[in-house]
Amino acid sequence: MADDIPFDRDFRAEPGVAETVAEGVQRILAPNPGPFTFTGTCTYLIGEAEVAILDPGPDDATHIAAVLAALRGRKVSHILLTHTHRDHSGALAALREATGAPALAEGPHRPARPLAVGEINPLDAAADKDFRPDAVLADGARVRGAGWCLEALATPGHTANHMAFALEGAGLIFVGDHVMAWATSIVAPPDGAMGDYMASLRRLRGRAESLYLPGHGGPVREAPAFVERYLRHREARESGILRALGRGPCAIPDIVRAIYIGLDPRLATAAGLSTLAHLEEMVARGEVVTEGAAAFDGVFRLA
Repeated sequence: MADDIPFDRDFRAEPGVAETVAEGVQRILAPNPGPFTFTGTCTYLIGEAEVAILDPGPDDATHIAAVLAALRGRKVSHILLTHTHRDHSGALAALREATGAPALAEGPHRPARPLAVGEINPLDAAADKDFRPDAVLADGARVRGAGWCLEALATPGHTANHMAFALEGAGLIFVGDHVMAWATSIVAPPDGAMGDYMASLRRLRGRAESLYLPGHGGPVREAPAFVERYLRHREARESGILRALGRGPCAIPDIVRAIYIGLDPRLATAAGLSTLAHLEEMVARGEVVTEGAAAFDGVFRLA
């Protein structure tokens, strides 16, 4: 179902090496590859004489040392977070202490909705619930340093506090985990919400920037067209769910088996959570019904 998206899964980068990926922007890959992180988390250094660190990365001593070495003694004015999953924020405490720079983000980690009675979030351990920003960024806020300016763009969906950052005058956006070149983003309730995610995609599609630098994997080029394919992919997932329910009431594992052909077994829970995110939105629109809350272990049917 994702065949219409031109994914780039051949991304290669050496962990710990600061690579220039755009004018005034360096990328440092963290050594934390996995089914959710691809080749690892990307930390970005923005600026020349005065630098912002975007997404510190995981709490890994070798990665923290690589980031500090890449600074080459330059002043760090800000540390920015796209969201508060630990693979992006784990190194924050060490880098904040080493640089004295304040941490800026949309806000603390929070769910997109309350948990249903008896619901357990299977991805709860990934959330950095201890994070508190030194300064909260409103949508549209500008963060300025020597020779650069970033516009904060609220892009909830992957998490409720997800934020992208447009580098003014460069035609690029740091998109965190909202859009990636190697796979679609996971939207996992209760932390994420599909309605928010789709609205955030449409917002990005309407902007002029043609290059995205994501939190995992290589750059997204011709970005508005890529986002359009992302949107069509999500709409196709909804159509697949409706077809599955058209054959009778289904639980989420049944729907996942029907619509995720050839799925990596390690991603089965994530696929189920994304399916739940779609179902929650479809229940809200009145297309699908379920007994009680639209929970992970519920049974769903067409309205």
